[in-house]
Amino acid sequence: MQLFIDFDKMTRIFATAAQKERFLLYEHETYDLLAALGSESVLEYLLLSRNQRLGSDALAPFLGEKVVLKVVSPDVVHKSDVGGVKVVPKMAGKVRSESRRMMDTVGRRYTEFLEAHPDQWPSVYVGLSGEELQEAVHKRVKGVLITQYLPPESESLGNELLVSLRWTREFGMVITAGLGGTDTEFYAERFRLGQAVVSTSTADVSGEEFFELFKKTIAYEKLSGQTRGGKRLVSDEQLIECFGAFIGVGNYFSPLNDQAPYVIEELEVNPFALVDYEMVPLDGLCRFALPYRARAPRAITRIGNMLHPERVALIGVSATKMNFGRNILQNMLTAGFPAEKLTVVSPSAGQIDGVRCVKDITEVNGVDLMIVAVAAEQVPSLIDEIIDNRRAESVILISGGLGETEESYEQARELVEKICLSHGREGGGPVILGGNCMGVISRIGRVDSFFTPETCSPKRKGLPPSPIALVSQSGAFALVRMTKLVTGDPAYNITVGNQMDLTIGDFLTYLADDDNVGVICVYVEGFQDLDGLHACRGIRRAVENGKEVIVYKAGRTPEGKKATSGHTASVAGDYMVCTSCLTQAGALVADTLEEFDGLINLAAILHEKQVTGYNIGALSPAGFESVGIADSLQSRDSILKLPTFSAKTMMAISDQFNRAGLAGIMEVKNPLDISPAAPDVVYLESIRAMLTDENIDAVVTSLGSLSPSTSDTPDPASPAGWVGNEKSLATLLPQLQLESTKPLIVFNDAGRAHEPINDALRVRGVPVFDNCSLAMTLLARYTAYRLSLRR
Repeated sequence: MQLFIDFDKMTRIFATAAQKERFLLYEHETYDLLAALGSESVLEYLLLSRNQRLGSDALAPFLGEKVVLKVVSPDVVHKSDVGGVKVVPKMAGKVRSESRRMMDTVGRRYTEFLEAHPDQWPSVYVGLSGEELQEAVHKRVKGVLITQYLPPESESLGNELLVSLRWTREFGMVITAGLGGTDTEFYAERFRLGQAVVSTSTADVSGEEFFELFKKTIAYEKLSGQTRGGKRLVSDEQLIECFGAFIGVGNYFSPLNDQAPYVIEELEVNPFALVDYEMVPLDGLCRFALPYRARAPRAITRIGNMLHPERVALIGVSATKMNFGRNILQNMLTAGFPAEKLTVVSPSAGQIDGVRCVKDITEVNGVDLMIVAVAAEQVPSLIDEIIDNRRAESVILISGGLGETEESYEQARELVEKICLSHGREGGGPVILGGNCMGVISRIGRVDSFFTPETCSPKRKGLPPSPIALVSQSGAFALVRMTKLVTGDPAYNITVGNQMDLTIGDFLTYLADDDNVGVICVYVEGFQDLDGLHACRGIRRAVENGKEVIVYKAGRTPEGKKATSGHTASVAGDYMVCTSCLTQAGALVADTLEEFDGLINLAAILHEKQVTGYNIGALSPAGFESVGIADSLQSRDSILKLPTFSAKTMMAISDQFNRAGLAGIMEVKNPLDISPAAPDVVYLESIRAMLTDENIDAVVTSLGSLSPSTSDTPDPASPAGWVGNEKSLATLLPQLQLESTKPLIVFNDAGRAHEPINDALRVRGVPVFDNCSLAMTLLARYTAYRLSLRR
């Protein structure tokens, strides 16, 4: 689609304001900017400066019988909140009187607003109060903007549109669109995430692609006339052109564009009025800045040296007691890393735990991995030595305290600067993980740098590693979630700590091409500068390579509200933007920790299964569970269905009922409410029939271990904690799961005594959940995710 953007004119508008050391455009300047962006219809306006006289014929160009007055101030953004917007008759005398009244009223009301919201004071007013503050506010009111009054096409909800750009520290330039008007924040709070507004990074989206996201909102339903009694107000082509223009402008005036003359920090139109198939901006704001640049990229191929090292050196190992460094050394040996490939830097010992020691770091040269577990004050000099003399290709910095206290902030800043400079040199310098991290466990590379002793966090070395990579900002989270993974320890367990150098995005990008991994699981609290965008590109690459990415984003507070002038940060705060960008890149974002645990276990087991649709076959021996299955069909992502079984399936199940003498007490239907008198074989063959049914995409079944006729029962006296036999359901289900290409999900709501049965199934590749509702909800989310990846 052809766009009509005049970048040169936009640059001149920015330059004119910047020459006056002003980096916020007045509203009328924003209208000029929007005209250069390609807006077809921009309001007629007249700026009435302070003390300027209004001529008798000045209002002649304005159509209609009314005009709109808006206060002009570099500080007052939400004008209507302080009496800065008013509709008046198009009469010169009335316009003059109301303009004077507005300039006086706004000064007082904005002063009251500032005194009630001290966290939102512009810097020019710091230290002022009372009459002195009000006088300063009054002096910065430049005048009143007179614009044409446009009667709304409709007074009903959702007939105004918000479109904005906002530069975010983590994701770069983000475009947002959705329900507009003065109640934008209210709509966003009341509607489910993604219904009122949608957001995504402009760096990896086109106007057409963003329009497809926007089509899922209530705003599009209203604008396209899909609601009862509604009428279409704007064409799809107009919306696509608008979104495409905003995306083009966002990418041009971005720090990611080395040629950008200025950087847009925020450009918001709220609302676009939709009148006679025209999109007319009724209010706009724009903040911009001088260009600035991102830091140098890391040589992430060296992550391979960290995860699959040939030679490793350790600093901080005590020869006389157990400390973090000593625990790491023992964990490395227990993980199977060859002692002869390890070196310990120790000024006093000749060897520790059978590993050779050297007295000084200067005796270590060119190792793949250096693990540093010393006090924070020793770190800067060690990093200098490692960087300047290329002692290591990669470094794990266990040490905490750097940048976490006011006293260490400057020291940490200097260290980060040193590391960044090294990446800009020839060779790129070593990559550094941490500080304040637990490091990595690489089952593939026989690396275990976690500083917790084996007794505290026993590893499941008897089980092969799961094709899972866990990347966590929290060491404790990584430690706990490793034990929650029922199929065995992850192939990689990576903790990033403070991300002084290597970031979550770096590891996502590296793991996207790692053949040992099928599922990448991420816990993130916050991204470094632009690393959210980097992470999204890593996610996109991973899913293109056939992998799945599951994310839990901690921290849902709308921190962006204080960082911006307009409505956008309130309706598209940090959490919403983050989850939206990650989802659009191809991640499945979990809402809760319970959901995260369930999804990673589901993905670990079902990653190789064929997920083809939402048709579910279900089985339970309890009536309440059959009802619960039906009640749990709908999730926020999708709606599962309970189709009628095929004639072949119904015949196979009926035959089992007849053989068991149960034909007269059970009806063949979906969900199958099976009698507690049914033995294991009826369960097993009914499930087998469902799995081969062409109408069924997946099967959800109860284990039925409370039924008196099934063979699997708890037994505390047994080493396994339960007993069954060679023909019991728990014994035979894993083979059925292995043979089927379809997902098979089990729930067992039978109490803690039955957990050994559940665990035995999980270890053998059958996902088991505590109740039918959780099993259905997780399957719905996972199914929707897999189908979206296939599309």
